[in-house]
Amino acid sequence: MTIEDLGEGGPEQLVGFDWLAEDWLAEDRKCCQSCVYQQYNLQKNSRVFKLSETLQFQSEMSGRRVVVFPSTVELGPALARLVASRADRALSDRGRFTVGLSGGSLVSMLSKELPILPGLDCSRWLAGFCDERLVPFDDGESTYGLYKNQLFSRINIPDSGVLAINPSLPVQDCAEDYACKLKEAFPNEDIPVFDLLLLGMGPDGHTCSLFPDHPLLEETEKIVAPISDSPKPPPQRVTFTFPVLNSARCVVFVSTGGSKAPVLKQVLEGGDRPALPAARVLPSHGELFWLIDEPAAASLSLQVERQDSAAKL
Repeated sequence: MTIEDLGEGGPEQLVGFDWLAEDWLAEDRKCCQSCVYQQYNLQKNSRVFKLSETLQFQSEMSGRRVVVFPSTVELGPALARLVASRADRALSDRGRFTVGLSGGSLVSMLSKELPILPGLDCSRWLAGFCDERLVPFDDGESTYGLYKNQLFSRINIPDSGVLAINPSLPVQDCAEDYACKLKEAFPNEDIPVFDLLLLGMGPDGHTCSLFPDHPLLEETEKIVAPISDSPKPPPQRVTFTFPVLNSARCVVFVSTGGSKAPVLKQVLEGGDRPALPAARVLPSHGELFWLIDEPAAASLSLQVERQDSAAKL
Protein backbone atom coordinates (compact mmCIF):
# COMPACT_ATOMS: atom_id res chain seq x y z
CA MET A 1 0.00 0.00 0.00
CA THR A 2 1.25 3.46 -0.87
CA ILE A 3 -0.12 6.94 -0.30
CA GLU A 4 -1.65 6.83 -3.80
CA ASP A 5 -3.77 3.88 -2.70
CA LEU A 6 -5.57 6.00 -0.13
CA GLY A 7 -7.86 7.50 -2.74
CA GLU A 8 -10.83 9.50 -1.53
CA GLY A 9 -10.94 7.58 1.72
CA GLY A 10 -8.17 9.77 3.01
CA PRO A 11 -6.45 9.28 6.33
CA GLU A 12 -9.18 7.12 7.82
CA GLN A 13 -7.65 4.22 5.91
CA LEU A 14 -4.35 4.70 7.70
CA VAL A 15 -5.52 2.97 10.87
CA GLY A 16 -4.15 -0.54 10.86
CA PHE A 17 -1.83 0.14 7.92
CA ASP A 18 1.44 -1.79 8.11
CA TRP A 19 3.88 1.12 8.13
CA LEU A 20 6.80 -1.29 8.11
CA ALA A 21 6.02 -2.11 4.47
CA GLU A 22 6.95 1.35 3.26
CA ASP A 23 9.89 3.70 3.75
CA TRP A 24 8.29 6.97 2.74
CA LEU A 25 8.00 8.15 6.35
CA ALA A 26 11.34 6.83 7.55
CA GLU A 27 14.30 7.87 5.45
CA ASP A 28 16.70 7.10 8.26
CA ARG A 29 15.77 4.14 10.45
CA LYS A 30 17.82 4.93 13.51
CA CYS A 31 15.24 4.25 16.15
CA CYS A 32 13.08 1.52 17.50
CA GLN A 33 9.62 0.52 16.35
CA SER A 34 7.08 2.22 18.55
CA CYS A 35 3.45 3.13 18.87
CA VAL A 36 3.06 6.88 18.79
CA TYR A 37 0.61 9.70 18.24
CA GLN A 38 1.10 12.52 15.77
CA GLN A 39 -0.82 14.53 13.22
CA TYR A 40 0.47 14.24 9.69
CA ASN A 41 -0.20 16.12 6.47
CA LEU A 42 -0.40 13.56 3.68
CA GLN A 43 -0.02 14.89 0.17
CA LYS A 44 -1.21 13.18 -2.99
CA ASN A 45 -0.21 15.26 -6.00
CA SER A 46 -1.75 18.68 -5.26
CA ARG A 47 -4.28 17.36 -2.75
CA VAL A 48 -3.43 17.38 0.99
CA PHE A 49 -5.08 15.08 3.52
CA LYS A 50 -4.88 16.76 6.93
CA LEU A 51 -5.53 14.46 9.84
CA SER A 52 -8.03 16.23 12.06
CA GLU A 53 -7.48 13.78 14.89
CA THR A 54 -4.37 12.24 16.33
CA LEU A 55 -4.00 8.74 14.97
CA GLN A 56 -2.36 5.78 16.60
CA PHE A 57 -0.18 3.77 14.28
CA GLN A 58 2.79 1.46 14.26
CA SER A 59 5.84 3.20 12.86
CA GLU A 60 9.59 3.35 12.88
CA MET A 61 9.96 7.00 13.86
CA SER A 62 12.83 8.58 11.99
CA GLY A 63 15.24 10.26 14.37
CA ARG A 64 13.89 8.92 17.68
CA ARG A 65 16.15 6.88 19.94
CA VAL A 66 15.18 5.30 23.23
CA VAL A 67 18.39 4.60 25.14
CA VAL A 68 18.40 2.69 28.43
CA PHE A 69 21.22 2.91 30.97
CA PRO A 70 21.69 0.69 34.03
CA SER A 71 21.26 3.68 36.34
CA THR A 72 21.73 7.43 36.57
CA VAL A 73 25.39 6.79 37.35
CA GLU A 74 25.91 5.77 33.72
CA LEU A 75 23.28 8.08 32.23
CA GLY A 76 24.74 11.32 33.60
CA PRO A 77 28.15 11.18 31.90
CA ALA A 78 26.58 10.11 28.61
CA LEU A 79 24.17 13.04 28.77
CA ALA A 80 27.02 15.47 29.42
CA ARG A 81 28.95 14.17 26.42
CA LEU A 82 25.85 14.45 24.25
CA VAL A 83 25.49 18.11 25.27
CA ALA A 84 29.17 18.74 24.51
CA SER A 85 28.89 16.96 21.17
CA ARG A 86 25.91 19.03 20.03
CA ALA A 87 27.65 22.16 21.28
CA ASP A 88 30.75 21.38 19.20
CA ARG A 89 28.58 20.76 16.16
CA ALA A 90 26.66 24.02 16.57
CA LEU A 91 29.80 26.07 17.20
CA SER A 92 31.39 24.64 14.07
CA ASP A 93 28.30 25.20 11.91
CA ARG A 94 26.87 28.46 13.28
CA GLY A 95 29.38 29.96 15.70
CA ARG A 96 27.23 29.61 18.82
CA PHE A 97 25.36 26.95 20.75
CA THR A 98 21.78 27.51 21.92
CA VAL A 99 20.38 25.26 24.63
CA GLY A 100 17.09 25.19 26.52
CA LEU A 101 17.30 23.92 30.10
CA SER A 102 14.69 22.35 32.36
CA GLY A 103 14.52 21.83 36.10
CA GLY A 104 14.09 18.73 38.22
CA SER A 105 16.81 16.08 38.28
CA LEU A 106 18.46 17.61 35.22
CA VAL A 107 19.87 20.43 37.36
CA SER A 108 21.92 18.16 39.61
CA MET A 109 22.87 15.79 36.79
CA LEU A 110 24.23 18.54 34.54
CA SER A 111 25.84 20.39 37.43
CA LYS A 112 27.72 17.24 38.40
CA GLU A 113 28.86 16.11 34.95
CA LEU A 114 29.31 19.15 32.69
CA PRO A 115 31.98 21.02 34.71
CA ILE A 116 34.28 17.99 34.77
CA LEU A 117 34.27 17.47 31.00
CA PRO A 118 37.79 18.20 29.72
CA GLY A 119 38.08 21.21 27.44
CA LEU A 120 34.47 22.37 27.79
CA ASP A 121 34.19 25.98 26.57
CA CYS A 122 30.84 27.65 27.20
CA SER A 123 31.86 31.18 26.21
CA ARG A 124 29.70 31.06 23.08
CA TRP A 125 26.72 29.34 24.63
CA LEU A 126 23.26 30.88 24.87
CA ALA A 127 21.15 29.18 27.53
CA GLY A 128 17.42 29.69 27.99
CA PHE A 129 14.79 27.93 30.05
CA CYS A 130 12.09 25.69 28.62
CA ASP A 131 9.81 26.79 31.43
CA GLU A 132 10.17 28.78 34.60
CA ARG A 133 8.26 29.32 37.82
CA LEU A 134 7.23 32.89 38.57
CA VAL A 135 9.15 33.18 41.82
CA PRO A 136 12.15 35.28 42.91
CA PHE A 137 15.52 33.96 41.77
CA ASP A 138 16.54 33.23 45.37
CA ASP A 139 13.48 31.01 45.82
CA GLY A 140 14.21 27.28 45.88
CA GLU A 141 11.62 26.81 43.11
CA SER A 142 13.47 29.07 40.65
CA THR A 143 15.04 27.01 37.87
CA TYR A 144 17.32 29.90 36.95
CA GLY A 145 18.39 30.26 40.58
CA LEU A 146 19.25 26.57 40.83
CA TYR A 147 21.33 26.59 37.65
CA LYS A 148 23.03 29.86 38.62
CA ASN A 149 24.17 28.45 41.94
CA GLN A 150 24.94 24.89 40.90
CA LEU A 151 26.14 25.10 37.27
CA PHE A 152 26.68 28.58 35.83
CA SER A 153 29.10 29.45 38.61
CA ARG A 154 31.26 26.47 37.59
CA ILE A 155 31.43 26.93 33.81
CA ASN A 156 32.54 29.91 31.74
CA ILE A 157 29.16 30.95 30.39
CA PRO A 158 28.86 34.77 30.44
CA ASP A 159 25.90 36.52 32.06
CA SER A 160 24.92 37.73 28.58
CA GLY A 161 24.69 34.08 27.54
CA VAL A 162 21.76 33.36 29.87
CA LEU A 163 18.17 34.31 28.98
CA ALA A 164 16.09 34.55 32.14
CA ILE A 165 12.59 35.77 32.89
CA ASN A 166 11.81 38.94 34.82
CA PRO A 167 10.08 37.48 37.90
CA SER A 168 8.89 40.89 39.11
CA LEU A 169 6.36 41.15 36.26
CA PRO A 170 2.79 39.80 36.25
CA VAL A 171 2.68 36.39 34.61
CA GLN A 172 1.19 37.61 31.30
CA ASP A 173 3.73 40.42 31.00
CA CYS A 174 6.50 38.06 32.06
CA ALA A 175 5.69 35.66 29.22
CA GLU A 176 5.57 38.49 26.68
CA ASP A 177 8.85 39.92 27.97
CA TYR A 178 10.56 36.53 27.74
CA ALA A 179 9.21 36.04 24.21
CA CYS A 180 10.71 39.41 23.23
CA LYS A 181 14.08 38.34 24.63
CA LEU A 182 13.92 35.17 22.55
CA LYS A 183 13.06 37.09 19.39
CA GLU A 184 16.02 39.39 19.98
CA ALA A 185 18.27 36.39 20.50
CA PHE A 186 16.95 34.65 17.36
CA PRO A 187 16.44 37.67 15.08
CA ASN A 188 15.96 35.84 11.79
CA GLU A 189 13.56 33.18 13.03
CA ASP A 190 9.81 33.46 13.55
CA ILE A 191 10.10 30.48 15.87
CA PRO A 192 13.40 30.12 17.76
CA VAL A 193 15.33 27.06 16.61
CA PHE A 194 17.38 25.81 19.55
CA ASP A 195 20.32 23.52 18.92
CA LEU A 196 19.33 21.45 21.95
CA LEU A 197 16.40 21.29 24.34
CA LEU A 198 16.77 19.27 27.54
CA LEU A 199 13.41 18.14 28.90
CA GLY A 200 12.03 16.16 31.78
CA MET A 201 8.66 14.50 32.22
CA GLY A 202 6.35 14.39 35.21
CA PRO A 203 4.46 11.29 36.39
CA ASP A 204 1.34 12.66 34.67
CA GLY A 205 3.15 12.95 31.33
CA HIS A 206 3.62 16.72 31.43
CA THR A 207 6.74 18.37 30.09
CA CYS A 208 7.83 21.98 30.53
CA SER A 209 4.66 23.49 32.02
CA LEU A 210 2.42 21.81 29.45
CA PHE A 211 0.00 19.68 31.44
CA PRO A 212 -2.53 17.06 30.30
CA ASP A 213 -5.89 18.45 29.17
CA HIS A 214 -4.75 22.05 29.58
CA PRO A 215 -5.74 24.61 26.89
CA LEU A 216 -2.07 25.53 26.38
CA LEU A 217 -1.60 22.22 24.58
CA GLU A 218 -3.37 23.75 21.59
CA GLU A 219 -1.40 27.03 21.58
CA THR A 220 0.12 27.56 18.13
CA GLU A 221 0.64 31.34 17.90
CA LYS A 222 2.75 32.14 20.96
CA ILE A 223 6.30 30.91 21.47
CA VAL A 224 6.10 31.54 25.23
CA ALA A 225 2.83 31.22 27.10
CA PRO A 226 1.78 32.15 30.63
CA ILE A 227 0.04 29.71 32.93
CA SER A 228 -1.74 30.82 36.10
CA ASP A 229 -3.38 27.54 37.08
CA SER A 230 -0.59 24.98 37.04
CA PRO A 231 -1.77 21.70 38.59
CA LYS A 232 1.69 21.49 40.14
CA PRO A 233 2.77 24.33 42.46
CA PRO A 234 3.74 27.06 42.15
CA PRO A 235 0.69 27.91 40.01
CA GLN A 236 2.15 30.80 37.99
CA ARG A 237 4.71 29.93 35.32
CA VAL A 238 5.83 30.66 31.78
CA THR A 239 6.56 27.92 29.29
CA PHE A 240 7.75 27.22 25.78
CA THR A 241 4.95 26.00 23.54
CA PHE A 242 4.95 23.05 21.14
CA PRO A 243 5.98 25.17 18.12
CA VAL A 244 9.29 25.89 19.88
CA LEU A 245 9.76 22.35 21.18
CA ASN A 246 9.12 20.81 17.78
CA SER A 247 11.40 23.24 15.92
CA ALA A 248 14.57 22.27 17.81
CA ARG A 249 17.50 20.59 16.11
CA CYS A 250 17.75 18.10 18.95
CA VAL A 251 15.47 17.28 21.89
CA VAL A 252 16.60 15.09 24.77
CA PHE A 253 14.20 13.76 27.39
CA VAL A 254 15.70 12.42 30.60
CA SER A 255 13.39 10.25 32.68
CA THR A 256 14.52 8.02 35.52
CA GLY A 257 13.13 5.92 38.34
CA GLY A 258 10.52 3.22 38.64
CA SER A 259 7.75 5.73 39.31
CA LYS A 260 8.03 6.86 35.69
CA ALA A 261 7.60 3.36 34.23
CA PRO A 262 3.80 3.43 33.70
CA VAL A 263 3.69 6.86 32.07
CA LEU A 264 6.76 6.09 29.94
CA LYS A 265 4.98 3.07 28.54
CA GLN A 266 1.98 5.20 27.62
CA VAL A 267 4.10 7.96 26.09
CA LEU A 268 6.44 5.71 24.11
CA GLU A 269 4.07 2.90 23.16
CA GLY A 270 0.75 4.71 22.95
CA GLY A 271 -2.68 3.46 23.85
CA ASP A 272 -6.33 4.31 23.43
CA ARG A 273 -6.15 7.55 25.41
CA PRO A 274 -5.23 10.96 23.93
CA ALA A 275 -1.52 11.61 23.59
CA LEU A 276 0.09 13.00 26.72
CA PRO A 277 2.05 16.26 26.40
CA ALA A 278 5.46 14.54 26.36
CA ALA A 279 4.30 12.29 23.52
CA ARG A 280 3.52 15.36 21.42
CA VAL A 281 7.13 16.49 21.37
CA LEU A 282 8.18 15.27 17.92
CA PRO A 283 10.73 17.59 16.30
CA SER A 284 9.82 18.13 12.67
CA HIS A 285 13.42 18.24 11.43
CA GLY A 286 15.48 17.27 14.45
CA GLU A 287 16.71 14.42 16.60
CA LEU A 288 14.71 13.05 19.51
CA PHE A 289 16.34 11.11 22.35
CA TRP A 290 14.78 9.46 25.37
CA LEU A 291 17.51 8.71 27.92
CA ILE A 292 16.12 6.50 30.68
CA ASP A 293 17.37 4.07 33.32
CA GLU A 294 16.42 0.43 33.81
CA PRO A 295 13.79 1.09 36.51
CA ALA A 296 12.00 3.58 34.24
CA ALA A 297 12.17 1.12 31.33
CA ALA A 298 10.72 -1.77 33.33
CA SER A 299 7.30 -1.76 31.63
CA LEU A 300 8.44 -1.16 28.05
CA SER A 301 7.92 -3.82 25.42
CA LEU A 302 9.37 -1.89 22.49
CA GLN A 303 12.90 -2.42 21.24
CA VAL A 304 15.42 -0.10 22.93
CA GLU A 305 19.15 0.55 22.88
CA ARG A 306 21.09 -0.41 25.97
CA GLN A 307 24.23 1.56 26.75
CA ASP A 308 26.70 2.27 29.52
CA SER A 309 28.48 5.41 30.63
CA ALA A 310 30.83 5.25 27.62
CA ALA A 311 27.95 5.66 25.16
CA LYS A 312 28.46 8.10 22.31
CA LEU A 313 25.13 9.59 21.27
